[in-house]
Amino acid sequence: QVRLVESGGGSVQAGGSLKLSCAASGSTTSTNCTAWFRQAPGREREGVARIYVGGGLTYYADSVKGRFTISQDNAKNTVYLQMNSLKPEDTAQYYCAAGGTWLCLLNRIDEASFDYWGLGTQVTVSS
Repeated sequence: QVRLVESGGGSVQAGGSLKLSCAASGSTTSTNCTAWFRQAPGREREGVARIYVGGGLTYYADSVKGRFTISQDNAKNTVYLQMNSLKPEDTAQYYCAAGGTWLCLLNRIDEASFDYWGLGTQVTVSS
């Protein structure tokens, strides 16, 4: 089992920045692919960024490319999401998820195939 705990959410004005953290514990050797998802009220959950923690390969949704950066600190078993130039439409509950290496070989972020999920952290961007 793997436990994921997100932190770092909050309220910021448009144009501001936040850095989210996803701390993993447990049997993390089986989960080399970690992704960030978000879900706004009334909308479907969206995969925004993904990283292969074994080598740093990253993938971004078009909606966040150039503004968000996903990174890792393997010594701390933590994946980060640096969010810059935030917009009101970035407002959502943000979740991290972890799964097998193969998930990081896809040309999309496959929500249904991630095995472990955190409880999320809220990000609110005001205009």
